[in-house]
Amino acid sequence: MTQEDDFWAMNSRVLPSLCKVAPPLAFTIRGPIAPSDLPGLCDRVCALLAQADGCDLECDVRGVEPDAVTVDALARLQLAATRRGCRVLLRGCSPELRELVAFMGLDGVLVDA
Repeated sequence: MTQEDDFWAMNSRVLPSLCKVAPPLAFTIRGPIAPSDLPGLCDRVCALLAQADGCDLECDVRGVEPDAVTVDALARLQLAATRRGCRVLLRGCSPELRELVAFMGLDGVLVDA
């Protein structure tokens, strides 16, 4: 490929930013989570996402209850991450929480680290 080749020029500009590899940032959610906790939790994770620069976030969920509010919180966090080019990966997910996520149809969105 030569520098005159359009494909080469595009790759020389785009690929370095796409290939940037950064270690995931980690955070922990402790429960139980009340519906009133969701705005503050989202604000804190969005602040973390602003620093993430496209890398993944590992969310330790060992201390949360497997309930609908927890799944709602995780889905909101995943949506915020997706909007910033990131993913939230679950670490320490209990079998009960994993089953509830699948039951709610979010097993393709909320995945284990």
